[in-house]
Amino acid sequence: MKHVALISPLILAAGCAATDALQVARFAPDYQGVQTSLLAGDLVQFHVRMTGARTGDDVDAYAECAAAQYTLIRGYGFARHLRTNVHEEGGVWSADAVYTISPALPAGLRTMDAEVVAAACAENGIPMV
Repeated sequence: MKHVALISPLILAAGCAATDALQVARFAPDYQGVQTSLLAGDLVQFHVRMTGARTGDDVDAYAECAAAQYTLIRGYGFARHLRTNVHEEGGVWSADAVYTISPALPAGLRTMDAEVVAAACAENGIPMV
């Protein structure tokens, strides 16, 4: 004889909501600063550090926010991501990211409109340069 368990979709949804709320409550990032180095005329390197990151994506977003704000500070509107190296040791996350900045939308796949990214960073509470 087969037994079939029926689980209410409401119970499943409640379980998911509780898990999501728990994950949100645990995310308590501590953004520990940005170091910016101008490598060449339009080539910029960003070193960022933070604790409380959920994954490398959080520290990558921090670096992207720094790049967006720096781009705007320099009077440019766009940037192109070249690379990001993310490292975690003892709960401290760091990223070393390199971007080119430009007044016009550059060629490439990983480009950003600095104003749009900076606005999203401000909305999400991610500090910038």
